[in-house]
Amino acid sequence: MKTYKIMKIFLSIYILFIISFNSSYSQKNKKDSEEKSKIKSYNEVVDSTYKTDEGLFKVHSKMNKYLYEIHPNLLNKEMLMVTRISKTANGIGYGGQKINSQVLRWEKKYDKILLRIVSYENIANDSLPISISVKNSNFEPILYSFDIETYNLKDSAVVIDVSSFFTEDIKAIGFPERRRKQLKITSLDKKRSFIESIKSYPINIEARNVLTYKSGAPPSLSNSQTVSLEINNSMLLLPEDKMKPRLRDRRVGYFSQTQTDYGLDEQKAKATTYIKRWKLIPKDIEAYNRGELVEPIKPIVYYIDPATPEKWRKYLKQGVEDWQVAFEEAGFKNAIFCKYPPSKEEDPDWSPEDARYSVIRYFASDIQNAYGPHTADPRTGEILESDIGWYHNVMNLLRNWYLVQTAAVNESSRSVKFEDEVMGQLVRFVSAHEVGHTIGLPHNMGSSYAYPVDSLRSKNFTSNHGVAPSIMDYARFNYVAQPEDNVSNFYPMVGTYDKWSVKWGYSYFHDETTKSEQKTLNEWVKSHAGDYEYWFGYYNGIDPRSQTESIGDDNMKASYYGLENLKRIVPNIIKWSYEEGKDYDDLKELYLNVVSQFRRYIGHVTTNVGGILEDIKSYDQDGPVYVHVNKEQQKRAISFLNSYVFNSLDWMVNYEVLEKIENIGSVERIRQIQMYALNRLFDYSRLARMIENEEKNKTSAYTINEMIKDLNKSIWKNLNSNSVISLYERNLQKGYINLLINTLKESKTQSTYSKRNGANIKFDESDIRPRILSELIFLQKKIKTIAKQSKDVNTKDHLNYLNLLISQSTENMLSD
Repeated sequence: MKTYKIMKIFLSIYILFIISFNSSYSQKNKKDSEEKSKIKSYNEVVDSTYKTDEGLFKVHSKMNKYLYEIHPNLLNKEMLMVTRISKTANGIGYGGQKINSQVLRWEKKYDKILLRIVSYENIANDSLPISISVKNSNFEPILYSFDIETYNLKDSAVVIDVSSFFTEDIKAIGFPERRRKQLKITSLDKKRSFIESIKSYPINIEARNVLTYKSGAPPSLSNSQTVSLEINNSMLLLPEDKMKPRLRDRRVGYFSQTQTDYGLDEQKAKATTYIKRWKLIPKDIEAYNRGELVEPIKPIVYYIDPATPEKWRKYLKQGVEDWQVAFEEAGFKNAIFCKYPPSKEEDPDWSPEDARYSVIRYFASDIQNAYGPHTADPRTGEILESDIGWYHNVMNLLRNWYLVQTAAVNESSRSVKFEDEVMGQLVRFVSAHEVGHTIGLPHNMGSSYAYPVDSLRSKNFTSNHGVAPSIMDYARFNYVAQPEDNVSNFYPMVGTYDKWSVKWGYSYFHDETTKSEQKTLNEWVKSHAGDYEYWFGYYNGIDPRSQTESIGDDNMKASYYGLENLKRIVPNIIKWSYEEGKDYDDLKELYLNVVSQFRRYIGHVTTNVGGILEDIKSYDQDGPVYVHVNKEQQKRAISFLNSYVFNSLDWMVNYEVLEKIENIGSVERIRQIQMYALNRLFDYSRLARMIENEEKNKTSAYTINEMIKDLNKSIWKNLNSNSVISLYERNLQKGYINLLINTLKESKTQSTYSKRNGANIKFDESDIRPRILSELIFLQKKIKTIAKQSKDVNTKDHLNYLNLLISQSTENMLSD
């Protein structure tokens, strides 16, 4: 009886559940039916007036209306949206510049399609309990919500209207915030914003839209008070088969991306950083493991833009294929190559905008630049595609560099228009450099330090090794070689470091995990410790070994040889820039480039003063990471400046040249050059490093007081009763006094820390102010004395003025 009652109760509950379920299900069906009844039929929405483009999504277009038809298999799939400026006004970046990238996911919610932003900054394996917390703390924001316009009953694909998405002011796929502030953007002008085109390809969709903004400070055509630009949004389906990522090692240069992995067995939130690289897997793993060169399953292929002039195509191609030797070090043959674009007959569907193809894009532009971006999977670092941007006018930049840096010893560069073969080799050099970026390699500014300056004067050495072990350095061309050296090769080339870094980044470890392969990779790095040919030098502005545009292992020696060559170029620059019937525009451009080159040499030298050497190391390597530049090297730097910057610069004042390019300017130009050197020397972070070095290393340190004393030997060498101080010297002395006064004032007014080049400085409590004040008081005493004795009117007036400047500054300081 008891059992019967229990069964009766259970049966009653079950019947109630069934009734309730059927009621709920009926209500849901009714709701779904009502929702679908509001939606038009497919043929009503996508009528015969639409053009359809097949691809990742079907894209239906009519006039300025665009529809996406999304197959249900693609909902909840992750896609990478890369936003670039494709066309822009002068002064707003450059065409092809990436302004944002984000992972997106299309998600169906009732009668809506939501476009969500997916973040991989914080992750945890789904199998771990902490993954729940990570997901809850990283709720995916909704970028946009689309009404479902209709369904395709054949495959249940949803159709949405994306027209507003690309013509509204959505910052995530539009103008970057920094530029908005710069140009004082107030709002988007919808009447002058429209979709240019949307094209669908097998794994990506390319959308181009023109956006016009109302601007309070437009860069050009200011009367219009508007800014228009064309944006390209590339949406790329991320691969299902993820690449095994490789952990970054800061001792080897690679572009990288960082995640915080909460699933690691650590007692803190640990950042995990992966390098960016292409996915190269050997076709024959057994042969690869035997040490044989093996082709990859999917090689890296670049295409030449159809818009590229015929005569430059082969050089761009050579620049790509110069990297084959580097990939051979990683065990791959034919891993990277370049193809000419197929004709319409060969491949009617080929397009340079298709993300399946990496293209060297050729832009008819007066911008003097080339760049090598890449698009990478944020989950693994896999590089998915790259479009190198090549501006036609980069050849003008190459001409200027090559002439100014080598014309003193190189006849082929003594013209405003080079022979095609000469320019072609320069194109090849830049092409190889930009390709290096697209395979994951950043600039290695320290590479050129590996070669002794004297070796750069050797014909045999430079013919075999170029000017640096890495083409990724900003080494440019050999400005060190002298006329008597007979050097014939002035270019960098894919060198020892490049081959080594590709081996480290691309070697395939079939049976290893991301973590376990680190042991081998670390041993590889350690095996080359101390060998500068394998060294990656970060550019931080304080390590004299790692600088832009420098070559050789001695900045002072290299700059001396470079300066000697500039002195040879200036008297010949009229002859070398001559073109019958032309004006002197090229002469002016080249002369100013000579001055800029001299300025670079000054920058290279001043970095030694207060410099710090940085050698990234791991715990299993001995020695410090940071070491101050030795005293003797710093004194040599000041000696160079005293001899060649704060002394006579007559070589710059060539009136035969100057009278053809300007009516005034030489005096101010020299003042600016000299003040550039002084401003760098008295940079606050440099002074702070020198103070700390003095405290740490005592008498073996080069101090601020010693630097000032050494500078005085040149800047104030004529501060005696019998001397006439020249115009250039007077300008330098006024500049020096004003620099000290301004340093004192800024130190006085700064009440908080200022951070420059990694140095935190609290001016009011540092030793900078006392040192500067002491120098001003010392100089004032001498200036007062000599001013009374001087018989030259200009000299006397000058010294009295300096005395007044110092008096006013110190009085104001005391009164405050």
